[in-house]
Amino acid sequence: MSAAPAPLGVGLIGCGNISESYLARAALFAGIEMRAVADLDASRAEARAAEFGLRTETVEGLLAAQDIDIVVNLTVPAAHAEVTRAILAAGKHAYSEKPLALTLADAKGLARAAEVVGRRIGCAPDTFLGASHQESRRLLDAGAVGRITHGTCHVMSAGMEMWHPNPDFFFLEGGGPVLDLGPYYVTQLVNLIGPVRRVAAMTGMARDTRVIATAPRTGETIPVETPTTAHALLDFASGAQITFSASWDVPHHGHRNVELYGTEGTLLPQDPNFFGGTTEIVGSDQDVRSFEAADHPLSVVNRTTRDGRPRADYRSVGLADMARAIQTGGPHRCALEMALHVTEVLEAILRSGEEGRFIEMTTTCARPAPFDAAAARRLMPEGAVAA
Repeated sequence: MSAAPAPLGVGLIGCGNISESYLARAALFAGIEMRAVADLDASRAEARAAEFGLRTETVEGLLAAQDIDIVVNLTVPAAHAEVTRAILAAGKHAYSEKPLALTLADAKGLARAAEVVGRRIGCAPDTFLGASHQESRRLLDAGAVGRITHGTCHVMSAGMEMWHPNPDFFFLEGGGPVLDLGPYYVTQLVNLIGPVRRVAAMTGMARDTRVIATAPRTGETIPVETPTTAHALLDFASGAQITFSASWDVPHHGHRNVELYGTEGTLLPQDPNFFGGTTEIVGSDQDVRSFEAADHPLSVVNRTTRDGRPRADYRSVGLADMARAIQTGGPHRCALEMALHVTEVLEAILRSGEEGRFIEMTTTCARPAPFDAAAARRLMPEGAVAA
């Protein structure tokens, strides 16, 4: 038996809140090895490096490092395109936090740059690779509820200022619930039912300032410069029509995150902002059937959230899947073409809200390959699902 290839070296730019999840979970996967971090704020990089036993680099030093094959871009959304271009120009593969870019034009520019240098781009979210979402995909592909004709998708809350210590950028250009949270939900819909054909939307904001609710900036007022509510209709190439709502102007609601209505029943997936949970199917007899996907490695609860909820958290699985694809020459699931399409859908929601008309899509993509238990185990060394 031939030896497994050496892991690809990974560097990370941007040491904010989300970096902890990437750095902590990357150790669960074979084929990647976190080696260095960088941030414009050197003290943040030093703190993360000390926490995870990595070295600190300047951004320029990390891009030049010979032991770094893939660079993870966790900068603020407005900087995603610029930083990813720099990663590609340095001859590295790039894996970006969502969104890939703020506009389709910028996203297409990244695609051209990647083709020129012969490097890959992967893009979050990778939550759709979670056990419950893959169980939903399996059930749909098996025809468990027939053909999906329509459905609803909701991601709504009071807003990021209620918990995030530095929520400013969420309310500026490049932020807002459509670009910040929309990628999780639109990517999941593409995973389940395929690409979008056209979009119509209405957008707005409840107020033009927000008050930070958490220390150390409790009570500080910040400006709002982007829509904080969007109601959209997504018309899919399959013929399915989905109502999509994204808002940070909702104190409380009773909607499920996703409901998909088929010719033979209703599929109730879990929240695609997370990896785990239970998929339910309800037929015309009103009996509820639950599907746990308990044999899937990514179903195992491995952390507790800040509010005490148990979660299965496998952020970095998309990065590991891309690393394996680089080594084997196959496709990766958090694919560039899907990220381009999702970027266009999100941009179209905001454009439609401004222009008051349907926006036809110019991109499309294939659904990513299923990610079953066997595929997940190939990325994870024995015992890696332990907390």
